[in-house]
Amino acid sequence: MEGVADIRANGMWVIATSFLVAMVLSVVTLPVSMPQEVGYLRPEWVVLTLIYWVIALPHRVGIVVAWFIGLIMDVLLGDLLGQHGLAYIVVAYVSQNLYQRLRMFAVWQQSGIVFAIVGVSQLINFWIESIAGFVDWSLWYLLPSVVSALLWPWVFLILRYLRRVFGVT
Repeated sequence: MEGVADIRANGMWVIATSFLVAMVLSVVTLPVSMPQEVGYLRPEWVVLTLIYWVIALPHRVGIVVAWFIGLIMDVLLGDLLGQHGLAYIVVAYVSQNLYQRLRMFAVWQQSGIVFAIVGVSQLINFWIESIAGFVDWSLWYLLPSVVSALLWPWVFLILRYLRRVFGVT
Protein backbone atom coordinates (compact mmCIF):
# COMPACT_ATOMS: atom_id res chain seq x y z
CA MET A 1 0.00 0.00 0.00
CA GLU A 2 2.96 2.30 0.57
CA GLY A 3 3.89 2.10 -3.09
CA VAL A 4 0.53 3.57 -4.12
CA ALA A 5 0.96 6.48 -1.68
CA ASP A 6 4.47 7.12 -3.00
CA ILE A 7 3.26 7.18 -6.60
CA ARG A 8 0.45 9.61 -5.75
CA ALA A 9 2.89 11.82 -3.82
CA ASN A 10 5.30 11.77 -6.78
CA GLY A 11 2.45 12.75 -9.03
CA MET A 12 1.70 15.79 -6.91
CA TRP A 13 5.34 16.84 -7.21
CA VAL A 14 5.10 16.71 -10.98
CA ILE A 15 1.96 18.86 -10.96
CA ALA A 16 3.42 21.33 -8.45
CA THR A 17 6.70 21.56 -10.37
CA SER A 18 4.89 22.21 -13.65
CA PHE A 19 2.96 25.06 -12.02
CA LEU A 20 6.19 26.41 -10.50
CA VAL A 21 7.91 26.41 -13.91
CA ALA A 22 4.87 28.11 -15.44
CA MET A 23 4.96 30.79 -12.74
CA VAL A 24 8.66 31.40 -13.27
CA LEU A 25 8.09 31.75 -17.03
CA SER A 26 5.29 34.21 -16.28
CA VAL A 27 7.33 36.51 -14.06
CA VAL A 28 10.66 36.51 -15.89
CA THR A 29 11.23 40.04 -17.14
CA LEU A 30 12.15 40.90 -20.68
CA PRO A 31 15.29 42.92 -21.45
CA VAL A 32 14.85 46.69 -21.29
CA SER A 33 16.04 47.01 -24.88
CA MET A 34 12.98 45.16 -26.20
CA PRO A 35 9.95 47.16 -27.28
CA GLN A 36 7.02 47.12 -24.86
CA GLU A 37 4.77 45.41 -27.42
CA VAL A 38 6.95 42.27 -27.32
CA GLY A 39 5.69 41.73 -23.77
CA TYR A 40 2.22 41.16 -25.19
CA LEU A 41 3.55 38.12 -27.07
CA ARG A 42 4.13 36.34 -23.77
CA PRO A 43 1.77 33.37 -23.49
CA GLU A 44 -0.30 32.68 -20.39
CA TRP A 45 1.87 29.83 -19.11
CA VAL A 46 -0.02 29.31 -15.85
CA VAL A 47 -3.40 29.23 -17.59
CA LEU A 48 -2.11 26.72 -20.15
CA THR A 49 -0.75 24.52 -17.37
CA LEU A 50 -4.00 24.80 -15.43
CA ILE A 51 -6.08 23.88 -18.47
CA TYR A 52 -3.91 20.83 -19.13
CA TRP A 53 -4.06 19.48 -15.58
CA VAL A 54 -7.81 20.10 -15.27
CA ILE A 55 -8.41 18.24 -18.55
CA ALA A 56 -5.99 15.42 -17.70
CA LEU A 57 -6.80 14.98 -14.00
CA PRO A 58 -10.09 16.72 -13.14
CA HIS A 59 -10.35 14.75 -9.89
CA ARG A 60 -7.02 16.18 -8.61
CA VAL A 61 -6.76 19.66 -10.11
CA GLY A 62 -9.83 21.83 -10.03
CA ILE A 63 -11.31 25.03 -8.71
CA VAL A 64 -9.58 24.97 -5.31
CA VAL A 65 -6.15 24.48 -6.88
CA ALA A 66 -6.97 27.23 -9.40
CA TRP A 67 -7.83 29.65 -6.58
CA PHE A 68 -4.57 28.99 -4.72
CA ILE A 69 -2.48 29.23 -7.88
CA GLY A 70 -4.27 32.50 -8.68
CA LEU A 71 -3.50 33.94 -5.25
CA ILE A 72 0.15 33.00 -5.62
CA MET A 73 0.23 34.71 -9.04
CA ASP A 74 -1.38 37.84 -7.55
CA VAL A 75 1.40 38.00 -4.98
CA LEU A 76 4.14 37.28 -7.54
CA LEU A 77 2.88 39.90 -10.01
CA GLY A 78 1.82 42.44 -7.38
CA ASP A 79 -1.74 42.55 -8.71
CA LEU A 80 -4.96 42.96 -6.76
CA LEU A 81 -5.40 40.03 -4.41
CA GLY A 82 -7.94 37.65 -5.92
CA GLN A 83 -7.70 39.00 -9.48
CA HIS A 84 -5.96 35.98 -10.96
CA GLY A 85 -7.75 33.72 -8.49
CA LEU A 86 -11.11 34.71 -9.96
CA ALA A 87 -9.86 34.36 -13.54
CA TYR A 88 -8.33 30.95 -12.83
CA ILE A 89 -11.51 29.73 -11.13
CA VAL A 90 -13.43 30.54 -14.32
CA VAL A 91 -10.74 28.78 -16.38
CA ALA A 92 -10.90 25.70 -14.16
CA TYR A 93 -14.72 25.67 -14.17
CA VAL A 94 -14.97 25.89 -17.95
CA SER A 95 -12.19 23.33 -18.42
CA GLN A 96 -13.83 20.90 -15.99
CA ASN A 97 -17.15 21.21 -17.74
CA LEU A 98 -15.56 20.63 -21.16
CA TYR A 99 -12.84 18.12 -20.27
CA GLN A 100 -14.58 15.06 -21.74
CA ARG A 101 -15.25 16.84 -25.01
CA LEU A 102 -11.77 18.36 -25.16
CA ARG A 103 -10.17 14.95 -24.77
CA MET A 104 -11.93 13.80 -27.94
CA PHE A 105 -10.60 16.69 -30.05
CA ALA A 106 -7.27 16.66 -31.82
CA VAL A 107 -4.65 18.90 -30.22
CA TRP A 108 -4.92 21.51 -32.96
CA GLN A 109 -8.71 21.62 -32.43
CA GLN A 110 -8.19 22.04 -28.71
CA SER A 111 -6.19 25.17 -29.53
CA GLY A 112 -9.38 26.96 -30.57
CA ILE A 113 -11.03 26.19 -27.24
CA VAL A 114 -7.84 27.16 -25.41
CA PHE A 115 -7.87 30.47 -27.30
CA ALA A 116 -11.39 31.17 -26.01
CA ILE A 117 -10.62 30.10 -22.43
CA VAL A 118 -7.42 32.15 -22.24
CA GLY A 119 -9.28 35.07 -23.84
CA VAL A 120 -11.94 34.91 -21.12
CA SER A 121 -9.19 34.86 -18.49
CA GLN A 122 -7.56 37.89 -20.10
CA LEU A 123 -10.87 39.75 -20.24
CA ILE A 124 -11.58 39.05 -16.56
CA ASN A 125 -8.14 40.37 -15.62
CA PHE A 126 -8.67 43.41 -17.83
CA TRP A 127 -12.12 44.01 -16.34
CA ILE A 128 -10.75 43.94 -12.77
CA GLU A 129 -7.78 46.17 -13.66
CA SER A 130 -10.03 48.65 -15.48
CA ILE A 131 -12.40 48.88 -12.50
CA ALA A 132 -9.38 49.60 -10.33
CA GLY A 133 -8.27 52.23 -12.88
CA PHE A 134 -4.97 50.59 -13.81
CA VAL A 135 -5.30 50.03 -17.58
CA ASP A 136 -6.82 51.38 -20.75
CA TRP A 137 -8.19 49.11 -23.49
CA SER A 138 -5.94 48.03 -26.31
CA LEU A 139 -6.22 45.15 -28.76
CA TRP A 140 -2.69 44.22 -27.72
CA TYR A 141 -4.24 42.98 -24.50
CA LEU A 142 -5.74 39.89 -26.19
CA LEU A 143 -2.57 38.91 -28.05
CA PRO A 144 -1.46 36.47 -25.31
CA SER A 145 -4.60 34.45 -26.12
CA VAL A 146 -3.43 33.98 -29.70
CA VAL A 147 0.12 33.10 -28.67
CA SER A 148 -1.16 30.70 -26.00
CA ALA A 149 -3.38 28.94 -28.53
CA LEU A 150 -0.45 28.59 -30.92
CA LEU A 151 1.75 27.11 -28.17
CA TRP A 152 -0.95 24.81 -26.78
CA PRO A 153 0.05 21.75 -28.86
CA TRP A 154 3.60 21.86 -27.49
CA VAL A 155 2.52 22.53 -23.91
CA PHE A 156 -0.01 19.68 -24.17
CA LEU A 157 2.53 17.22 -25.57
CA ILE A 158 5.24 18.11 -23.01
CA LEU A 159 2.91 17.88 -20.02
CA ARG A 160 1.34 14.66 -21.31
CA TYR A 161 4.84 13.17 -21.74
CA LEU A 162 5.75 14.15 -18.15
CA ARG A 163 2.47 12.75 -16.84
CA ARG A 164 3.11 9.41 -18.55
CA VAL A 165 6.80 9.17 -17.64
CA PHE A 166 6.16 9.86 -13.95
CA GLY A 167 2.90 7.90 -13.83
CA VAL A 168 0.79 10.78 -12.56
CA THR A 169 -2.79 9.59 -12.02
